[in-house]
Amino acid sequence: MASRPILVVAGVGTGAGTGGSAARLFSKAGYRVALIARNASSLQTFAASLNESGGDAHPFPISSYTHGSIHEAFTAIKQHWSGGSDKAEIRAALWNAGPGVFKPFLSITEEEVKDTVDTNVIGGFAFARESILSFKENGLDAKGKRGTLLFTGATASLRGNVLTSAFAAGKWGIRALSQSLAKEFGKENIHVAHAIIDGGILTGRAKDSRDPAWVENEDVRLNPDNIAEAYLYLVNQDRSAWTWELDLRPAHEKW
Repeated sequence: MASRPILVVAGVGTGAGTGGSAARLFSKAGYRVALIARNASSLQTFAASLNESGGDAHPFPISSYTHGSIHEAFTAIKQHWSGGSDKAEIRAALWNAGPGVFKPFLSITEEEVKDTVDTNVIGGFAFARESILSFKENGLDAKGKRGTLLFTGATASLRGNVLTSAFAAGKWGIRALSQSLAKEFGKENIHVAHAIIDGGILTGRAKDSRDPAWVENEDVRLNPDNIAEAYLYLVNQDRSAWTWELDLRPAHEKW
């Protein structure tokens, strides 16, 4: 019998945003779910909730998004689900990490710039490397692919704005990386896709901090559960018709 595929999600937070919604949906779709984030306590709580709902999830907390930490996490993921005749096959990976620095340029600190670059660019490269190396170990699935690597982008992936100099720099880097990888590894039946999230997402933090009228109005904000559905759609695409980039926005977003 074929092993259940594994989804690796980096950037989960408390589970109330895009990463958490993706983990829940893929878990319901039959995936084992490996959760990577820097908050060990929240990660363990979220993994437990997925398992209580009938899933097979495990937390892999890391101290930082460095090459070494991410490599150790992927090694631990494969060891955790390998045993006997069972083979741990990572078939999907989502890079959803990235600090949101929204400040006037002259107010941005050196530490914030470093965190943006370290997470988005260095961390994104490291996660992509481990994901692709894992995919190369797989045979072709029913859709003709070895695996799918997803990147969560933003409006700032395409254009900067008055408060996004740091944020946009990181998101532009992720978009360029994803496009380069899509062209390089598509010929090896590895699917790489980038999603531009053009609008505010109804996360747990947004519910607590935004105007209640915004929270209640489904026309003006993105629901992370629906973003997750788009991610599962990308993973299920046949190799004859792959998407590299899509953009998602609420119906009343100005664009």
